[in-house]
Amino acid sequence: MRTIPAEQVRHLDLDSIEKASERHFWLHIINNALGGPIRLPVIVKKGAQPGPVLGVTAALHGNEINGIPVIQNLMDAIDVKKLSGTVVGVLVVNVPGLLLRQRYFNDHADLNRIAPGKNHGNESEIFMHRFLKRVGNFFEYHFDLHTASFGRKNAHYIRAFMDDPQTARMAKLQGAQIIVSKPPRDKTLRGILQKQGTKSITIELKDPHVFQKGVIEDATQGILNVVYDLKMMKGKINFPKNKTYLCQNSQWLYTNEGGILRVFPEVGTRVSVGEPLAEVHTIFGETTKQYFAKKDAVVVGKSIDPLNQTGSRIIHLGYDFTEIDMKKFFSSMT
Repeated sequence: MRTIPAEQVRHLDLDSIEKASERHFWLHIINNALGGPIRLPVIVKKGAQPGPVLGVTAALHGNEINGIPVIQNLMDAIDVKKLSGTVVGVLVVNVPGLLLRQRYFNDHADLNRIAPGKNHGNESEIFMHRFLKRVGNFFEYHFDLHTASFGRKNAHYIRAFMDDPQTARMAKLQGAQIIVSKPPRDKTLRGILQKQGTKSITIELKDPHVFQKGVIEDATQGILNVVYDLKMMKGKINFPKNKTYLCQNSQWLYTNEGGILRVFPEVGTRVSVGEPLAEVHTIFGETTKQYFAKKDAVVVGKSIDPLNQTGSRIIHLGYDFTEIDMKKFFSSMT
């Protein structure tokens, strides 16, 4: 077993890293209230030949951890002697949130809603600004790894700007259950990087605060597919057997009646107009509200928390969908 000492740095200098090498860093972003550093764990693999910089980030939400072993597995699969370009893996972005086992940063802000942050702002805004300046802005291609949050579950799905051909290709190469077309109009990490010219997609990896072997393996292969497609390294692109649903838009349905919630469809399945979606019951077991599909849709995510106050999430539905024949798409690449 080989151990690589982790270096403590304030800035990530990719140009100074020697070719055909692997480096581990603790990247200092901000200080805590005692004046001590808050550092991010970063792995860099720099190839023997020049090429693009591909970045992978995990745990931007501190309770969404399936992406951590994806980055570990990805780095294990990359041979720097055969690599063209550089792969940067940020194993945990929201270190304070992860240590607190919570979605949010330690000032209760959602880091994926405030990009690009501010040089002179509050705690989370400065953190996001420095994260982009010190590592994120190096990326030419980017994968942001997420899961559902507590009380919900997701399909294995992608959010991507599908009007951009290269970004759309990256999304399809994941072989996920669902792709939701999403323009870069928000303050997410994916959105700001895409607007800056980086080809960026978000990969949703099912459930929070657990390691799920199947989706971890699928996501690792999906990112490797892009590494091979970009000619950063030679390898076989995996041919998934399933179809992928491409949704032109999606929307959460919310309750307008509080109580005990039951959501019927499973994630990744189709529902037809008029099909029952959910029921709300009183604590005495009386049904007070029923929800039905208003149009044909694909189930992207759902609430699994039975205790729901009025205004809570019920189900995330993808609309205006088509089926991508993934066998046909992958076959066209060979």
